[in-house]
Amino acid sequence: MDLSAPPTVLLLAFLPAIMWGFTPVIEKRALSGGGTPLQAAVTVVVVDSTVYLVALALFQPDPFGDLTLGTLAIFAAAGAVGTALGRLAIFAGNARVGASISSAVVSARPLFATTLAVGFLGEPLTLPTGVGIVVLVVGLGVLSVAKGGDLGGWSRRDLLVPLAAAGFFAVGNVARRWGLSAAEATPLEAVAVNELAAFVTLGAYVAVAGRDRVLGRPRKSYLVFAASGLITAVALLSMFTALSHPAGRIAVVDPLVATAPLFTVVFSWWLLGDLERVTRGVVVGALLVVAGAALVTGGPALVAGLSITP
Repeated sequence: MDLSAPPTVLLLAFLPAIMWGFTPVIEKRALSGGGTPLQAAVTVVVVDSTVYLVALALFQPDPFGDLTLGTLAIFAAAGAVGTALGRLAIFAGNARVGASISSAVVSARPLFATTLAVGFLGEPLTLPTGVGIVVLVVGLGVLSVAKGGDLGGWSRRDLLVPLAAAGFFAVGNVARRWGLSAAEATPLEAVAVNELAAFVTLGAYVAVAGRDRVLGRPRKSYLVFAASGLITAVALLSMFTALSHPAGRIAVVDPLVATAPLFTVVFSWWLLGDLERVTRGVVVGALLVVAGAALVTGGPALVAGLSITP
């Protein structure tokens, strides 16, 4: 059997999907209990930045010593856009439309990521892309009329918030792949710079928006967002490691990560029955978005499954 990438890369890309399929569910619970999107973004980035700095101190005696300013700038820009802005948007989308809908819309990310990867990284564009775009758009349309998600109701305009998150995450992923392809930074160094830049960006935003949107919130919400930060730390490092592998193309890694909403739908149905409605339309829409995202990127193992060689 010929896989689109070594099993290690596929597993490293699939692990974040499971983790990021679960985190929106616990975050929705905290957001509904008095938490705010800015509080969530700041708490998560503080926790995972701390994890990475401790890991660097333990496992890399001279971190960042061999990195050029150009490489540092790439990962810093990815952190400012793909992490800081992306997380703010996805937490806001979660609060507005619900975990199941928001997670599915964010999975339109490969559409943006592949466009950028083709333009800036020279990655191949395959024939299934056109079909994938149609499937993905149909999936978003199904989600918009699915009458699911947050029980408090939401408008179609609210879908622009998680869609913006998809765009921010796509920009971040392409920049990270670009930086990792230079082979100067280890995945741990790259993700640490990424998160520190996100921390600085969010800190600047807090200074402008006001500390009341971060401080003085229910204690339980901080614990939930901190747990999400720990999960995110593992998921991000796993994704960075997959992207750093020679076979870790955007077209392979991103669609696997984008299967997260399929897990979110299951977890939402199981754990958020009092906050969200998971309808058949939500399930169908999520499946279409994930399938369309896989087709857009044109990953061989994702388009045709496995090819059997005689």
